[in-house]
Amino acid sequence: MLFASNNKQHSITSNINCKRALLTTLSALTLFTIHTHVHAQTVTVSSPDKKILVSLTDDGDRPEYKVSFNGQDAVLNSRLGLVFQSLGEFGSGFEIKSSDIESSSTRWQQPWGEREWVLDQHNKLTTTFSNGTYEFTLEFKTFDDGIGFRYTVPKQASLADVTSLNIINELTEFSVPDAHNATAWWIPGRGWNRYEYLYNTTSVNKVDRAHTPFTYKLKSGTHLSIHEAALTDYAAMVLDQRRDGTLKADLTPWSDGILVKTAPGFTTPWRTIQIADKATGLLNSDLILNLNEPNKLGDVSWVQPGKYVGIWWGMHLNENTWGSGDKHGATTSETKRYMDFAAKYGFDGVLVEGWNIGWDGSWFHNGDVFSFTKPYDDFDIDAVNEYGASKNVRLIGHHETSGSVTNYRNQMSDAYDLYKKHDVTQIKTGYVADGGDIKRIDENGITRHEWHDGQFMVNEYLHSVTEAAKRGISINTHEPVKDTGLRRTYPNWIAREGARGQEFNAWGTPPNNPEHTAILPYTRMLSGPMDFTPGIFDLAPKGLDAVNRVQTTLTKQLALYVVLYSPIQMAADLPRNYVERLDAFQFIQDVPTDWSESIAVAGEIGDYVAFARKDRASEDWYLGALTDESPRKVVIKLDFLGADKQYQAQIYRDGDKANWETNPYDYVIETKTVTAKGELSLSLASSGGTAIRFKAL
Repeated sequence: MLFASNNKQHSITSNINCKRALLTTLSALTLFTIHTHVHAQTVTVSSPDKKILVSLTDDGDRPEYKVSFNGQDAVLNSRLGLVFQSLGEFGSGFEIKSSDIESSSTRWQQPWGEREWVLDQHNKLTTTFSNGTYEFTLEFKTFDDGIGFRYTVPKQASLADVTSLNIINELTEFSVPDAHNATAWWIPGRGWNRYEYLYNTTSVNKVDRAHTPFTYKLKSGTHLSIHEAALTDYAAMVLDQRRDGTLKADLTPWSDGILVKTAPGFTTPWRTIQIADKATGLLNSDLILNLNEPNKLGDVSWVQPGKYVGIWWGMHLNENTWGSGDKHGATTSETKRYMDFAAKYGFDGVLVEGWNIGWDGSWFHNGDVFSFTKPYDDFDIDAVNEYGASKNVRLIGHHETSGSVTNYRNQMSDAYDLYKKHDVTQIKTGYVADGGDIKRIDENGITRHEWHDGQFMVNEYLHSVTEAAKRGISINTHEPVKDTGLRRTYPNWIAREGARGQEFNAWGTPPNNPEHTAILPYTRMLSGPMDFTPGIFDLAPKGLDAVNRVQTTLTKQLALYVVLYSPIQMAADLPRNYVERLDAFQFIQDVPTDWSESIAVAGEIGDYVAFARKDRASEDWYLGALTDESPRKVVIKLDFLGADKQYQAQIYRDGDKANWETNPYDYVIETKTVTAKGELSLSLASSGGTAIRFKAL
């Protein structure tokens, strides 16, 4: 039940207007609307299935909220509010002035994604708080898979003469019940290595400052993940633990210490809490996407999912260099060789890193020398483009800024125009710099250093995306600000990095451990697609005993194409290593990157995961399953397959003697005929995996 209650007044005046309409599959229609205008001490709103209940109160002379799930505490009483440099706190001393409740159920279509149609069914509570002088609004949306809430400070008479507002604190809290017995999976927030850390697994009370998505499991078995949606023109939020279990919003500051620079009439990003009774429930959530605005770009048929190869892994292995010289990777001849390989095996693009002037010397520390329009002498962009067109293989662009964003901004228009001239439709951008060391030149010519997830860079990343969109170009951001679902609003923001990727297996000490990709789906991947760059076949180029190697079996690398979603997937290894194992390489050739449906069918955080996804262009399904260091058997019911159909299950699995440490190349390829009424028992080796194509017969 949706209701607003008043504990302060003996009489309540309400105006309730209900509207009902039939929901169709192809149009967005509101089912019903309930409006309530009251002055209340406590207002509540439930999810459509009534399992989630949010209570918002001004009891205690300040706004607080709490959340229950299935009748049990999910979030204890938690503080709300904002603090401004000039106006003070919007929180303590504010009381509920009015509330309004609405319900909505719509379906919308993704131009590309993990599923084609998304159901947006929620109840919305909008509450205005006032202290007699100023007003602000809190908006809560409750879905069956979680909640989102945000602040709005509207334009108002008392702020008529105010042209700017500086936020110096956000008081939002997330209070975790029984934090000593709740388990969290998290990475440090606001550290030198941005988001690129191995995950910690601790009790919640042991967490320090953590990035979001921040995922945890209560003793009751309830799974939750705190994040944010629609992050624009605002600072990103990390979580800072105060008293045990009290996680406070900690906004990333500007170089001058201000958190957010804004003006009356602003709205914050959504603070989100995904809630499920089991781990796979988090994976099947569309909460983050549903809290973003619809597509603003119009026709985006030019945004093309696909698979690519690239001049990339060789640099990480020191076989090639980004800079010029005898080992330079980005040459005309090498690019043509990769294009030949891509054309032969069905890949639509070749990524070329290191083609432009600026890579020589300490490029990591000297981003000001990059030119984004001048190639090295051994790279002929006209010849490469012409050759690729003859092979139906496109050049995928690359821009590394090394964090010198003013240098990049000054060249951006010319750089994007150059790519547009050569029919480049995707660019991988890089912002390699330590956390807090983004270099910008302010309006007075003074050098400032910013965080990757501060308000300045939040806007800078989005600027690159919108400028690219004007030219029909998609952006794959590396060293990005975290994903918050903006791919719905700007569908050309096609992928990002934002976590420890494959390259750490080449030189990271330690490399990614076996549980890393068994944690990512439940943490980083809840925010959106990741360009992890899977598919390494030479798992230990320096030997099985080397520190720097891939800590998986070969078929786990195949499973990653289904488990770690991205609309653009790279076959990341060197071409010669695929030629040596063409039988296993067949799965990478076959697996699509655009899906009509995705279902997490099994898993526990940090232990294992299994995803089933249906190809948007055919009736085929694909399944990827992987485990951590522990071998395990997983039984998968095949009821996701089409009823009354037969499928040939093309199975790529670990061999009986497979083990990531000693025997990672032991794999078996076999076929079975299956239907939706059957099941498969998967035997996953230590850090192993299974990849299956279900080909409709």
